[in-house]
Amino acid sequence: MKVLVIGSGGREHAIIWKLAQSRVVDKIYCAPGNAGISEIAECIEVENKDFSALVDFVKYEWIDLTVVGPEEPLAKGIIDVFQKEGRRIIGPTKLAAQIESSKVFAKEFMKRHKIPTAEYKVFTSYTHAEEYIRLKGTPIVIKADGLAAGKGVFVCQNYEEAFEALRLIMKEKVFGAAGDKVVIEEFLSGKEASYLVFTDGKNTIPMVTSKDHKRLLDNDEGPNTGGMGTFSPNPIITPELEKEILETIINPTIKGLKQEGIVYKGILYAGLMIVNNKPYVLEFNCRFGDPETQVILPRLETDLVDIFMAISEQKLNKVEVKWKSDASLCVILASEGYPGKYKKGVPITGLEMVKNIKDLFVFHAGTKFNEEGKIVTNGGRVLGVTALGKDIKEARQKVYSAIELIKFEGMQYRKDIGLNI
Repeated sequence: MKVLVIGSGGREHAIIWKLAQSRVVDKIYCAPGNAGISEIAECIEVENKDFSALVDFVKYEWIDLTVVGPEEPLAKGIIDVFQKEGRRIIGPTKLAAQIESSKVFAKEFMKRHKIPTAEYKVFTSYTHAEEYIRLKGTPIVIKADGLAAGKGVFVCQNYEEAFEALRLIMKEKVFGAAGDKVVIEEFLSGKEASYLVFTDGKNTIPMVTSKDHKRLLDNDEGPNTGGMGTFSPNPIITPELEKEILETIINPTIKGLKQEGIVYKGILYAGLMIVNNKPYVLEFNCRFGDPETQVILPRLETDLVDIFMAISEQKLNKVEVKWKSDASLCVILASEGYPGKYKKGVPITGLEMVKNIKDLFVFHAGTKFNEEGKIVTNGGRVLGVTALGKDIKEARQKVYSAIELIKFEGMQYRKDIGLNI
């Protein structure tokens, strides 16, 4: 069969790498892809927001299955467009994707269905929001309502940081219309966990647990990013806690959406804070996490196509999903200046030296070929160096040994991923 994957990051590289192992996949296309993806898939120069061009391509090439990586096309309704044309595509509809595309929708939905989350208030007025912060005190969390590429959440330790975040979102409009509304919520102190499931709207299959590191610097300091590293499994999620997550968060979410006339099919990701062994939802995402995918999929034994087809046909209960007992760990190598302004086109060396290391994978995020055919940087997050090991310690050792061989000017990365578990 022929498969099209939409996206250009490390998550999409990991999805394609896994699909390439399928017994039924003959050809993979990626729109628009990157330098690493081009080694295993044919990259086509179509932007992920050009739905009509993507539909035309799918029809012309007789694509059997389309998989959507990033949140933006999902939020804009790509699933609805493809389904209207009778094309098989994996992901939630525009209505269902609101669980990520609108923080306000997500919070109000959780309130209606009694899903545990932080106390919150919604504001459209800067003055009222400022008054509320003065009333509540700090630390406090401020979120832009809409999509902001993982950078629209501010954990503010004092008034100065809170008012600066509010100013950036509501006055300077750094996230555009995504900042027309803000959600201000109580600060929850605990341990973070990422919990992802496959769902067909009726049945749910959990993925292995993981933990994402959002902050740029070691010891969870510095600004929020799209994610600087991750590992799996996350030891904080015990079997008892997992049962509670499914019973109080995941199942009520799928059921609640169904009650509101929304059948949620695809990947559901809950970003959780574990407080006194109780799970609370920090955010929902309507797709695979990045970089969580880079540690989850290397542990998957079942053919990913079987899972996707079962989601599409609402037969997920007929698939037995198996996982490796190995641990996995991923460290993101980022451009100098990320998550702010950064240079593109910086040459990367050392990739050939790590190519044949057993159980080590380099997933490309922001890369491209320059005019001389050399691989250069083309984004904030550039590479995700990932390894499997018998435990997190072994996976970590493999990853950091490989990182020593990879170089590009200004390369920055965290040194503590998987250290303080």
